[in-house]
Parts: sequence; C-alpha cells; structure tokens
Amino acid sequence: MQGNIAVQPDMEAIVNAANAMLQTGGGVAGAIHRGAGPGLEEECRKLAPIQPGQAVITGAHHLPNRHVIHCLGPVYGVDEPSDQLLSLCYRNALQLAEYHGIRSIAFPAISTGAFGYPLEPAVRIALKVIFDRLPNFLTVKHIRFVLFSNADQQLYEQVLGEFAEA
Repeated sequence: MQGNIAVQPDMEAIVNAANAMLQTGGGVAGAIHRGAGPGLEEECRKLAPIQPGQAVITGAHHLPNRHVIHCLGPVYGVDEPSDQLLSLCYRNALQLAEYHGIRSIAFPAISTGAFGYPLEPAVRIALKVIFDRLPNFLTVKHIRFVLFSNADQQLYEQVLGEFAEA
C-alpha cells in the first residue's frame, strides 16, 4: 500500500530503514522517530552501531505498534555485495519477528531512498526472501509493504504477481 510507515495501527511491528547509529534522519527513519518520540532514540542509543544487513528490535514508544525492527540496508554501490546485504536485512527482520512472536509486520522499501538501491531489483530481493521463508513462518501471518508513491506500489504489485504465478 502507499502510505506512511509510522501510521500502521493494525501492525504489531513496523520496520525502520535505519542508519548505522539508529538515529532520526530523513525519510522512513525520520517519520518513525517523530512518531515514536524521544524514548525511541534513547533506547536505540544502547544498540548502535549496527552493520549493513543487521536488524535489531525495540519498543515502539508512542507509535501504535508494539515493536520497531530497525534494519540497516546497504548503500548501493558502496556496501558490497549489496544484493546479499539487502536480502540479509529482510531475513534478519523476519527472524526477529518470528522470535518475538510477532504476527504482523510492515516493511518500507529498504535502501531505495537515500541509499540509492534501484527499486526493481530491491523489490525482487524483498519478495524472494519472503517467498523463500514463507514455509518456515510459525507466527508471522501478515506482511505489508508501505510504499512512498503510487508508482512504487504498482511495481510491487507487478513483481508480486510474477512471484505468485511462479
């Protein structure tokens, strides 16, 4: 869906496209930190820094969710191998969700904003991880992608259709 990742009251967890220091910033991280309030940055301070592909979990503070899972996606063309690091980011977020008994999780398009990852390959990586892991999910039952634009949503829907047909 197109929307604001920080306004997903029906999701137990949302995913933050974080920076290494888990601080507020622009885009997804800024929206999440503004919605959560200063307690989130304080909780994150103890967990930073994280490496590309790594994920950590915190409370959601003033957000309408129980948890925020923070992933550091790769900076495209800098953090290599970028495809493996992006895949690891999604796998680690889902593993944390499973471990914490989270039934519903909302993802942004990790690394596709300021980190410069081209959208279509990023979509394919994200959906491949989900379809590969799907048979192993015990608790995660609802996965949503919350996207910035209508064009982003259309691309996700197109690639999802291809995966569903395969």
